[in-house]
Amino acid sequence: MSVTVSNAPSAPIAAPIERDPLTIAGKTFSSRLMTGTGKYPDLQTTRDSIEASACEIVTVAVRRVQTNAPGHEGLAEAIDWSKIWMLPNTAGCQTAEEAIRVARLGREMAKLLGQEDNNFIKLEVIPDAKYLLPDPIGTLQAAEQLVKEGFAVLPYINADPLLAKRLEEIGCATVMPLGSPIGSGQGIKNEANIAIIIESAKIPVVVDAGIGTPSEAARAMEMGADALLINSAIALAQDPVKMARAMAMAAEAGRLAYRAGRMPLKTYASASSPLTGTIA
Repeated sequence: MSVTVSNAPSAPIAAPIERDPLTIAGKTFSSRLMTGTGKYPDLQTTRDSIEASACEIVTVAVRRVQTNAPGHEGLAEAIDWSKIWMLPNTAGCQTAEEAIRVARLGREMAKLLGQEDNNFIKLEVIPDAKYLLPDPIGTLQAAEQLVKEGFAVLPYINADPLLAKRLEEIGCATVMPLGSPIGSGQGIKNEANIAIIIESAKIPVVVDAGIGTPSEAARAMEMGADALLINSAIALAQDPVKMARAMAMAAEAGRLAYRAGRMPLKTYASASSPLTGTIA
């Protein structure tokens, strides 16, 4: 009897990774990357990028969909909302009162698209037209009212640890500190404050705005952020679909690295190979 021996290397056996779901307001998601729907060149690219990102939460500007603003015509119908959880947002609102009204419209929009139990709202109150920085006072006022009305409020804020804690105390579902101004691609410029927010929060911390590259996305997750919301860096890339996939991989790698725990920093070099038992 002849025996054939193969010299082909056996496939490596990957270590199983335990499930690490993200839970927001009692709803569980597998992906820790959220994406948006603005600035894409066309709807097909939007759909393909969302699929490539493997995200399960997509944010939609209620006002732009309601008015069919350029780039948003047919957007609500273009996405399969049976597979994607809609995160309506109050983009374009300059006051707490505006944001509250638009949030109510967003909840109705989600219901019309088949998500009857969707009470999520990404709260944005932005009176600053140049830097698009959120109004902390208006955001807190709107959040208090929306929480009373049963919304799961995901407020977009400056990286202010005290404001983040106050929003948590009044019942917000997450806090979403900006890494740097919206659409700037500057990366994480508020690392020290975001680290304090992550350390102090008992609700998910979602780094939102400013991330421009996968390395920056991974860095935010390595710091201990629970999730990311990335729109411009994907939509404005030369190849949005490839960038969407890259961001998904970066978010996963950063989260896994955070859970693994990095090696301690050392002042001096430390040889990788043992120094005992060496040949003289």
